[in-house]
Amino acid sequence: MRTERASLSRKWLERYDEVRNQTLKLVETLGPDDQMVQSMPDASPAKWHSAHTTWFFETFILAPHMRDYAPFDARFGFLFNSYYKRLGNHPNRAIRGTFSRPTLDQIRHYRTYVDSGVRELLAREASAETLRLLELGLNHEQQHQELIITDIKHAFWTNPLRPSYQPSQMQAVESGGAPLAWCYFDEGIYEAGHDLRGFAFDNELPRHRTYITPFRIGSRLVTNKEYQAFMDDGGYTRPELWLSDAWDHVSGEGWTAPLYWERTEDGWTQFTCRGTLPLNPNEPVCHVSFYEADAFARWANARLPTEFEWEVAAGFAGNSAMTSGNLLESETYHPRPATAQAGLQQIFGDAWEWTASPYSAYPGYCPPAGLEGEYNGKFMCNQIVLRGGSCATPASHIRKSYRNYFPPQARWQFSGIRLAQDGLARDRTDS
Repeated sequence: MRTERASLSRKWLERYDEVRNQTLKLVETLGPDDQMVQSMPDASPAKWHSAHTTWFFETFILAPHMRDYAPFDARFGFLFNSYYKRLGNHPNRAIRGTFSRPTLDQIRHYRTYVDSGVRELLAREASAETLRLLELGLNHEQQHQELIITDIKHAFWTNPLRPSYQPSQMQAVESGGAPLAWCYFDEGIYEAGHDLRGFAFDNELPRHRTYITPFRIGSRLVTNKEYQAFMDDGGYTRPELWLSDAWDHVSGEGWTAPLYWERTEDGWTQFTCRGTLPLNPNEPVCHVSFYEADAFARWANARLPTEFEWEVAAGFAGNSAMTSGNLLESETYHPRPATAQAGLQQIFGDAWEWTASPYSAYPGYCPPAGLEGEYNGKFMCNQIVLRGGSCATPASHIRKSYRNYFPPQARWQFSGIRLAQDGLARDRTDS
């Protein structure tokens, strides 16, 4: 039994080091000044992400489960708490970029200190509860790895110099492109939610049955070329295409194109993690809000899929779609064009896909007890579900039951569009 427990501890320690080192890799090219920038209230500095993920392990694992644990700095419990009200107060999210202290070197020492504590705890006792919380903490850190990329991209875009997060590399504009096809699915009662094999967040549970009418779903994501046709047809100036609240945002914010697009004398460009590049017409359109996705779908005589339609389609695509997707490990941090292959493409990776579903609880859902109850459940209001992951999502983090969620006006995330239609009768051209 002791040998088995030691082997399990080594396995989890290897996983712990893998995830923690990935975070360090994402920030290794960023200087101290870069890691302090907060370009808008919804984003956070890279330094804060590094500290908060460390705080999570200290607060959820070391403090309650390691005897005689001494916090690195008692003040950090307040400073790096994100939104856990049961732990007391915390700084306003919008001012995280004003914290010049603690310094980046102190944050690095903090990470090293907590990492040492986790290793010691695993060597002492790999209890089931400790390992459960460790897995939660690792998945939590992977969420922040994605946010590091999205937040630093936005920060560098707001800089007039438009610096590159990655080495600059001009990309050739590809010709052709995969035509859009429709994949048909019959009506029926389907299982939705996580199947309890492996890790899941609480908002993916419980698994339940849901009735779905016949539908068709696009074989790939909507492209820049297709979205530009919507723009050229006056898409941003036609109120009949927009929800009421959406039209208020379009008018109030002056939206005329997706975030990071810019019109020049030579045509459209977009800002990427490799700097400003010519717009590739065959790449998936990205950095659009739910409002823009919904308006485009209306213009295209289609609609957005529900999250359950999307999950049914993802199940059909199979696990191989996850391993072959354009995810964080590809290190492109940018969507890629679909290929000419038949069937569903880009179901995992490239861009998070807006659905038509509000973020709400599944039938029978109960938030976990204690602090974990504040992780997901309390955000089930005024948010829309996205599915599928993006080019910044770790491959080991995504699955078909994963539910991401953002306010409908959010644009800075790697979010795109997949179309759906009602499928009352099978079309001969359907897959």
